[in-house]
Amino acid sequence: MTETRHDALLRLIEAGGSSAARRTLLEACRDPATALGAGPRAWREAGCEEVQVRAIADTARPSANRDLAHAWLAEPGHHLLGWHDPDYPALLRRAANPPLALFVAGDPGLLWHPAVAVVGSRSPTAGGRDNARDFARAIAATGLGVTSGLAAGIDTAAHEAALAVGGITVAVLGSGIDVPYPRANAGLHARIAERGAVVSEYPPGTPSQRGFFPARNRIIAGLALGVLVVEAAERSGALITARLASDAGRDVFAVPGSIHNPMARGCHRLIRDGAGLVEAASEVTAAVAPLAAELGDALRQRLAAPSSGPGTPPAGATRADVMDDPDYNRLWQALGHDPTGMDRLVERTGLTTAELSSMLLVMELEGRVAVAHGRYARRRHDTANTAPPGAGRGK
Repeated sequence: MTETRHDALLRLIEAGGSSAARRTLLEACRDPATALGAGPRAWREAGCEEVQVRAIADTARPSANRDLAHAWLAEPGHHLLGWHDPDYPALLRRAANPPLALFVAGDPGLLWHPAVAVVGSRSPTAGGRDNARDFARAIAATGLGVTSGLAAGIDTAAHEAALAVGGITVAVLGSGIDVPYPRANAGLHARIAERGAVVSEYPPGTPSQRGFFPARNRIIAGLALGVLVVEAAERSGALITARLASDAGRDVFAVPGSIHNPMARGCHRLIRDGAGLVEAASEVTAAVAPLAAELGDALRQRLAAPSSGPGTPPAGATRADVMDDPDYNRLWQALGHDPTGMDRLVERTGLTTAELSSMLLVMELEGRVAVAHGRYARRRHDTANTAPPGAGRGK
């Protein structure tokens, strides 16, 4: 996205007010700069109220906040996805009140990767923390991503476990994209940005506020195939995430606990209300498989559209020619006849974990790659042919 289009989208974000009206405006105009240039009449027709029309007009003035956002976006690995952008994650589009835009530190292609949200208490028991690690580790080892909110407790344990096995993890913030909360998780924030993706709807420099966290939870729920609540009190943000996921048609799972543990009462309430009682990660991964297939179909459609993220097919690529890309060919040659772990693929290709994860997902959906226990191999019908897909085709 050019700086001019960045600035136009930042102006729409800064205007505030109804996100729905601004999404409608972007849908009608298909471009942030065109949306701003359409003028007050078009803004009103999109549903903007007078206070919002004035706010959009006022953003024509210089803004220190936009200057800060531009400086952040100029750094490598920093991205801004708007509602108009074909890279905006498909599952999140289907959620209630999706954000107008997402700031992303890391690989925006990972927001399309099938994932399970693992959430729970900020003050878990030792057993709850262990359960979060065990479930997240097992989920990540299957190739699914682990999404959470970077909060203390269950969130932190889930992110750490996914990273420990070389898996994919996405952190959704209730603060500005560059403002980790709690501050103690600044190091974890940086590691996820390097190896996965950190996401926020709030511009750089925005401090955390109490009301931001329930809003953050709708993004966690919207990005995930399902939500696993490991441990939560009866009044808990994790239960908000679970409700939002259920409203969006996603699966909700809960880990049962002792009747004497107050941190298990929220999970028991979810189970009484219809959440799936799970004792192993395999129960979660089996249940979300149908929605993962739907996401795969959406990604296949996405292959023909331009991409702004690393590890995704080149602009204009189709299902037939995506493997002609040099990076995909390099990965294909690095895949052996035996299952290969992510660390070894990084060594063989020189690509990052985030880039490889997106590319392997595309190849898996194309039926070229099999994944089991976090290790990748060519599918059996392809192993006899060591030439990269597409070799020998006429140019």
